[in-house]
Amino acid sequence: KHKNFNVLTFQAEDEIAGIGAAIGASYGGALGVTSTSGPGISLKSEAIGLAVMTELPLLVIDVQRGGPSTGLPTKTEQADLLQAMFGRNGESPVAVLAAATPSDCFEVAIEAVRIALTYRTPVILLSDGAIANGSEPWRIPDITEFDAIEHTLAQPGEEFAPYARDPETLARQFAIPGTPGLEHRIGGLEKANGSGDISYHGENHDLMVRLRQAKIDGITVPDLEVDDPTGDAELLILGWGSSFGPIGEACRRARRRGIKVAHAQLRYLNPFPANLGDVLRRYPTVVAPEMNLGQLALLLRGRYLGDVQSVTKVAGMAFRADEVEGIIDAALD
Repeated sequence: KHKNFNVLTFQAEDEIAGIGAAIGASYGGALGVTSTSGPGISLKSEAIGLAVMTELPLLVIDVQRGGPSTGLPTKTEQADLLQAMFGRNGESPVAVLAAATPSDCFEVAIEAVRIALTYRTPVILLSDGAIANGSEPWRIPDITEFDAIEHTLAQPGEEFAPYARDPETLARQFAIPGTPGLEHRIGGLEKANGSGDISYHGENHDLMVRLRQAKIDGITVPDLEVDDPTGDAELLILGWGSSFGPIGEACRRARRRGIKVAHAQLRYLNPFPANLGDVLRRYPTVVAPEMNLGQLALLLRGRYLGDVQSVTKVAGMAFRADEVEGIIDAALD
């Protein structure tokens, strides 16, 4: 029913076929989007690596659920973060974003598309069962108010090399297959920088690995915003994804009791916001409630070498506001 938007959808026979078709769409000059509800992200991992190597725009949506394997198909969890970050062979970086609420899924999807097309990279968008089964009022936006997202294509007659890079974004040049004069070879083998020819040279591989990582590290993301009404709280509750609602309500309840507590919610998980390290160092106590065994806390400790207290819940149910309120009280005791 949405053919007027020039969108083609189909139900593939399995997760691998789904992402294979999405990569094919991206290779053909469109934007491929594929989705899964948890276990399929592992089935898609090899093909995501192909999209990293070929440096194609791709959007992978993962609505996380209880695992491992088939796990708890109707229950929620946040346990795919490390897989989204690292769940591919080799150094295979992708952008990772997380939606916070049902309506936020729209905004985050727009941002994921911007990143995928601007930087020619796969983007993994993390949702979860609590968001997917939740609802909230949402005003349908005026699409004309959104900035255009350009998919720049090489044209016949232009100087072209499939792995020549934009000096600002490091995105490679892109030509639709079959464009006269712009024929080129592409595939999963390592590329020579610039020409895109197959290369087994160690120095070139080292360069390409670092370029692919630098491209992700260089993605422009906004600074992390902190809700700290008094500006002098000594406790920061740091969340990501669907914990936004219960953490926010718990902080408001605690403030009504005279407790000074700050709250921040990460949308950008790879790369992290540039000011995240400063935010973490600003607060003597940082607590990260997660519906996993402490995956974000592990990343933050490794990246910023500071203490992040991990509070975890993997019961197939989202945190409740009263639970987070107890976490705040315990952290300040």
